[in-house]
Amino acid sequence: MAERPKELPDLPQRLDQAILDPLLTKEQLLEMCDAGRQEAVRAICTTLPQLTLLRDRLGRSDDGPRLIAVIGFPFGAIPAELKHAEAEWAAAHGAQELDVVPDFHSLANNEANRFSEELAGLCGLGLPVRVVLDMARLTEEQLGLAVEASIDAGASGLQTSNGFGPACHPDQVQQLKALCRNRCGIKAAGGIHSLELVVELVEAGADLIGTTSAPQLVQALRRPAG
Repeated sequence: MAERPKELPDLPQRLDQAILDPLLTKEQLLEMCDAGRQEAVRAICTTLPQLTLLRDRLGRSDDGPRLIAVIGFPFGAIPAELKHAEAEWAAAHGAQELDVVPDFHSLANNEANRFSEELAGLCGLGLPVRVVLDMARLTEEQLGLAVEASIDAGASGLQTSNGFGPACHPDQVQQLKALCRNRCGIKAAGGIHSLELVVELVEAGADLIGTTSAPQLVQALRRPAG
């Protein structure tokens, strides 16, 4: 395992704090949002029902964290028209980026054009779109098709998983980096709660880290090594 980093000055601006649990109370949501803002995380990622509350909490200036809305979360298993409506609603209510779970059903049935067309429609809304993959389950062929179709559609980034499943592994990031060939960004997500794993994922090529533990990671970095 990688040694604890002595310096990671850009860590907060690599962190996308996930606030996705539907069982969080309003007070818990606001507390997590405030903690992320206090630690200067890059962005806060949330679901549509929580979007307006967190938009109001963050305000409308460009000084604080960016606000990401998840679309089709967690499995992408809704019609394209509904996914597009979700994205339009999110954009109208203050989302600045979209983390989109794509049409895995089309991917599984070798319908790459349909897979890409759905994403192209969402990218056409004008917000940065990150495509949320499921690397723990996709075959190599499916992953390759998904990467190419997502980039062709105009996606600005790819994400390793939706967080349901095993923790992200550096090998997944390396695989995704090889497929992307620097054509889009890479966000590692899923079970990331230690600085050691963050270091390994960044060294493997991750540009961003999606985690529920963003404030805790920044705070841990400031503590002297034991």
